[in-house]
Amino acid sequence: MEELEQGLLMQPWAWLQLAENSLLAKASITKQGYALLISDLQQVWHEQVDTLVVSQRAKELNKRLTAPPSAFLHHLEELLLPLFKDSAHQDAAHPSKATFSCDREAEALVLRVRSELSGLPFNWHFHCTPASSSLVSQHLIRPLIGVSLALQCHGRELAALLRMKDLEIQGYQESGAVLSRSRLKTEPFEENSFLEQFMVQKLPEACTVGDGRPFAMNLQSLYVAVTKQQIQAGQKHQGSGETQTSCSTSPRGTDSQLLDQPEQPVSSTPALSEPEHEPMGASGPMQRPQLAKAKRKKPRGLFS
Repeated sequence: MEELEQGLLMQPWAWLQLAENSLLAKASITKQGYALLISDLQQVWHEQVDTLVVSQRAKELNKRLTAPPSAFLHHLEELLLPLFKDSAHQDAAHPSKATFSCDREAEALVLRVRSELSGLPFNWHFHCTPASSSLVSQHLIRPLIGVSLALQCHGRELAALLRMKDLEIQGYQESGAVLSRSRLKTEPFEENSFLEQFMVQKLPEACTVGDGRPFAMNLQSLYVAVTKQQIQAGQKHQGSGETQTSCSTSPRGTDSQLLDQPEQPVSSTPALSEPEHEPMGASGPMQRPQLAKAKRKKPRGLFS
C-alpha cells in the first residue's frame, strides 16, 4: 500500500461544500484500494481500504450491481478526483455527477456518495475514523511548515530584488537621468517599514482561515511542490531521519537564516562604493559589481 500512501500525500487538499457544512478533503485511488483524508479544521478523519473491503462493501450497498473491485474503484475515482480538483469552481452551471453528505457516528465520520453506475443507482459510504497524530503531521503540520518557510524565502528574495532595483535606479539618477512620467516615481524600499505596515493593514485579512476554501484555492500547487520535495528528501536521506524543506542547496544554513536571522534595516540611500556592507538576501550576498557597471551606462529607453 506504499503507492497508495505516497499518492495521498501528493494530492492537494480540496474544498468540498456539503449541505451540512464544508470540508477539506484529499483522496488517492489505485487498483489496490483507496485512501481518504477529511478535515473540518477541528478534527481529521482517515480511511484506507484494500480491494477485499471494497468488494464486501459494494455487495452490502449495491446488491443490484455485480462488478469486480477495480470497476467500483474506477467509478469512485471518476466521481471524487475531478470534484476535488475543481472544488473551487463547482457551481450550478457545472453540477457534480454525485451528491455527497456526511454524518457523525460516535468518533467516526461517514461520507455518503450517491450516483449512478451503468444506469443503476450507486451508493458508497466512506467510514472514516480519527487520523493518527503521525498522519496529521505528515499531511498537515510538516507540509504547512514547509509552505511557511517557502513563502518566507520567497518574500526575502523579492525584498532583495527590490533593493537591487533601488540601487539600479539610484545609479541612473546619479548619471543625470530624469523620470519621464512622475506618476511612476516610487520611494526606496525599506523592508522594516513594509513589514510593520503589512502587520497592521494586511495581516488580519491574510490570516482569515474561514472554512479552508482560501487555502484550497490559493496554495494547492505550493502544497504539492512541498510534499513532493519532502518525499524526495526522505528517499535521499532514508535511514538518517533528515527531511527538510529548503530554498537553497544548504538546508541547515537556510533554515537557520529563515528562523534565526534578525531583520536587517535597509538604508534608503545605499552606497554603491561599499558592496561589502550590503545586507544578505535569502540566497546569499547581492552582486554589487554588476550594479557598478550599470551605473556607468547611460540610460536608454526607460528615462528621457
